[in-house]
Amino acid sequence: MSDKNNDYFAHQTAVIDDNCEIGSGTKIWHFSHIMSNSKIGEKCNIGQNVVVSPEVILGNNVKVQNNVSIYTGVTCEDDVFLGPSMVFTNVTNPRSAVNRRGQYAKTHVGKGATIGANATVVCGHDIGEYAFIGAGAVVTKTIAPYALVVGNPAKQMGWMSEYGHKLDFNDDGIAICPESKEKYELKDGRVIKLG
Repeated sequence: MSDKNNDYFAHQTAVIDDNCEIGSGTKIWHFSHIMSNSKIGEKCNIGQNVVVSPEVILGNNVKVQNNVSIYTGVTCEDDVFLGPSMVFTNVTNPRSAVNRRGQYAKTHVGKGATIGANATVVCGHDIGEYAFIGAGAVVTKTIAPYALVVGNPAKQMGWMSEYGHKLDFNDDGIAICPESKEKYELKDGRVIKLG
């Protein structure tokens, strides 16, 4: 059902706690729970069985696929894609008998990044803008912008364009995205998009 006080859609089985900020055009689907003090931008899509914990911040046009839990300490910039059943953690050394609330590590996901299905992001490691985390990868360190990483633990296997194509750099360190035709430069271990 749609909340009459807002111009976002929430399925009737979704639970939205008080003090949430949800942008216009956002859709929240079956059995999802949006917890207090979270902030979701405009035109986001929150799939089935998703949990957005307190103080999580999602930018505009973030796509969250089914069965994802986004825990306190996570922030995502605009245009992030979170694949089905991917996992964030927020405590590095959890124990059932030890209360570690207030010790949550932060994880920031940069603009346009993709995290594939069933990937795990160990807390405290940021994901750079337009990085591409392959399905099933386990991220145990900070990931550079435009990096392509796969495996357990995740290892960098190359670079990706903003359109999601692997970049092949020539001897001058220049690559062209086959779809967008945009140019990228690899210099000193970093990729930048050329104007």
